[in-house]
Amino acid sequence: MAEIDTPSRSGEQRAEAEGTGEGRAGEARSREGRSGKGRAAEETRQAPPRIGRWTRFVTARPRLSLLVALVLTALAVLAGSGVADRLGSGGWEDPAAESTYATKALEREFPDSQPNLLLLVDAGRASVDDPAVAAEARALAARLAGEKGVTGVGSYWQSKSPALRAKDGHEALIAARLTGDESAMGRTLDRMAPHYRGAHGPVQVKIGGIIAVRHEMQSIIKEDLTRAEMIALPITLVLLVMVFGSAVAALLPLGIGIVAILGTNAVLRGLTTFTDVSVFALNLTTALGLGLAIDYALFIVRRYREELSTGAAPLTAVGTALRTAGRTVLFSALTVAVSLAAMMLFPQYFLRSFAYAGIAVVLLAAAAALILLPAALVLLGHRVNSLDLRRLVRRGREPKPAEGTAWARTAGLVMRRAPLFALGTTALLVLLGLPFLGVKFGTADDRQLPSGAESHVVQQHVREGFPGSPGGGLEILAEGRVTEAQYAAYKQRVAALPEVARVDGPLVRGDAAYFTVQPRGEAVDGPAQSLVGDLRSLRAPFDTKVTGMAAVLVDSKHAIAERLPWAAVFIAAVTLLLVFLLTGSVLIPLQAVVLNALSLTAMFGAVVWVFQDGHLSGPLGFTSPGSIETTLPVLMFCAAFGLSMDYGVFLLSRIKEEYDRTGDHERAVRLGLQRTGGLITAAAVILAVVMVAIGTSRVTNTKMLGLGIALAVLMDAMVVRSLLVPAIMRLTGRATWWAPAPLRRFHRRFGLSEGEQEAPRSGAENGAEKARGAV
Repeated sequence: MAEIDTPSRSGEQRAEAEGTGEGRAGEARSREGRSGKGRAAEETRQAPPRIGRWTRFVTARPRLSLLVALVLTALAVLAGSGVADRLGSGGWEDPAAESTYATKALEREFPDSQPNLLLLVDAGRASVDDPAVAAEARALAARLAGEKGVTGVGSYWQSKSPALRAKDGHEALIAARLTGDESAMGRTLDRMAPHYRGAHGPVQVKIGGIIAVRHEMQSIIKEDLTRAEMIALPITLVLLVMVFGSAVAALLPLGIGIVAILGTNAVLRGLTTFTDVSVFALNLTTALGLGLAIDYALFIVRRYREELSTGAAPLTAVGTALRTAGRTVLFSALTVAVSLAAMMLFPQYFLRSFAYAGIAVVLLAAAAALILLPAALVLLGHRVNSLDLRRLVRRGREPKPAEGTAWARTAGLVMRRAPLFALGTTALLVLLGLPFLGVKFGTADDRQLPSGAESHVVQQHVREGFPGSPGGGLEILAEGRVTEAQYAAYKQRVAALPEVARVDGPLVRGDAAYFTVQPRGEAVDGPAQSLVGDLRSLRAPFDTKVTGMAAVLVDSKHAIAERLPWAAVFIAAVTLLLVFLLTGSVLIPLQAVVLNALSLTAMFGAVVWVFQDGHLSGPLGFTSPGSIETTLPVLMFCAAFGLSMDYGVFLLSRIKEEYDRTGDHERAVRLGLQRTGGLITAAAVILAVVMVAIGTSRVTNTKMLGLGIALAVLMDAMVVRSLLVPAIMRLTGRATWWAPAPLRRFHRRFGLSEGEQEAPRSGAENGAEKARGAV
């Protein structure tokens, strides 16, 4: 069988000798006063400890291992420094789409047609046609045209275009294009913005445009991420102390998380040399780095302390923890990585960036938990329980009931009323997901930013105060040598379309030309998207390509819809395989996929009800654009599905361990929930705290991501794992563990086994195993 830590009987006496004196003293104390029922367990503990090859490998030189990790972490800090400055704030478009081709062609042939910088010139109570205002505005435009990295400067005062003059006559626009890649444009904007922003004689100037929106978004995300880390780290530490009691034990998961985050920053910094990476990926790095690393370390440390409490030596306890919780961590990391890897199937670099960051941080978190953590535990020994901060709270109180008693009662109640709980929780989750049926997809724009952000203010003024919403129309690229009469005839056919308000152009340069089309309604609403299809199907004597905000949205939706089934099949197939390798059951993997998907309904329903429809927008501090950015549901599904599988694997692995040990299905479900329910809930609360800290961001997409996944994690841990899973497993009974003979043989050869497989079994247990094979 595939194992992380294959037990080895050779060298067992040597492993016993490696136990610390403190460990032997602990064993002696544990033997004192034991008799009767505890004798059999005591004899098992007195047997030679089983130390596998992986345990010996990761604990052979614990000090050296930690020193190497410290050096590598320091190098990661250096390698990952400044990573945020190299990340992009776009990536929502399909690189192979028609709109992307047209945009690049227009930028190349007609740079003036694609302004990405706007100066909003406010004349106060005066008119923009006032001579003093006009003179100052022309001077600003001339100065802007002389700036390095700026091209295509135009203004209302130059063209007298009504689209560049506000309806009230007190504001007008200067438009320009910054050249270079996103980093170069950001540096140009940083250099010149202070010289244009603010008062200039009779006018006030504010800076907007798509490049200003993206640059301001990037700066805000960096600031918010630092604040989120400052919020999450101390709260997480307090929660870990409450879970473990020991401050020493609580610091271990936090350290693993920090190592994973710093390592992933270095990986992302390296990736920016070869490909585009979104700045939003940093949020996922922090969330998963802290959340998953804490989860993995939490389960391993908890199992290690559990073994110490039975009198095992530290090295023996580490071996047992790796054979049980360690294997589960490995499979959990693989399932989460698979879910995130599905985003690699999509062409948008926004989604691919989350796959890069997610896979890196998951694998680094698992590696740190399986390599560095065991070394630290061996060095700490029983000192892992030091600095028990709960002693003061416990002093003078009655002893608490046995650990997990409440979860055992919960499991018993759920299984006695299994049909009621199964139907009730399923109905609740479906009901919470109903708002998602009314989802409307849109594009990310300035409304992602806080209402007071300068670029948001400019774009809002343009959207509400200017005719035709400058920058929100559609552009048609025409390629091919034709006559003016043919251009004119085509323009008339475009103007005759019912959703077209105005057609400008063509502007001709060589064999290329372009038209600008203003839709009657909003820039990216349903009619505007329908207009994209009408324009693309309109016959013309030349080759046409349509771009603009609505066209980019249409192409992005098409790219996602085309690849979404493949991503879903990929996630489902690999998840089914991994869970089968863990459990050897055919039914459990199917249950896991369906219940995981069901656990996400509340998240999707809340996303639409809150962020699309605008409920709670005041308390949460965001502006609702009336739609959901197209790529966000895909990202949230992949991330939340992986995290749900994380908790599912931990619960199923413990149930499987108990079932292998006893052969009693209902007892295994009850004990599995009893021994992991509190831990899974604690891990979910800690991860939710991290995600809520991310959700305090002032950027709406980041807020949606953080709060949405926090809700999904809590619903999964507290409703699905606590109520729905035991209810369904009670209804399916022993058939839960059925598999046809060929698959059973496959699992025996390649599957992962949880727990002590070589432990002697009773006759009753062997009989149960035979009965299980006959199901």
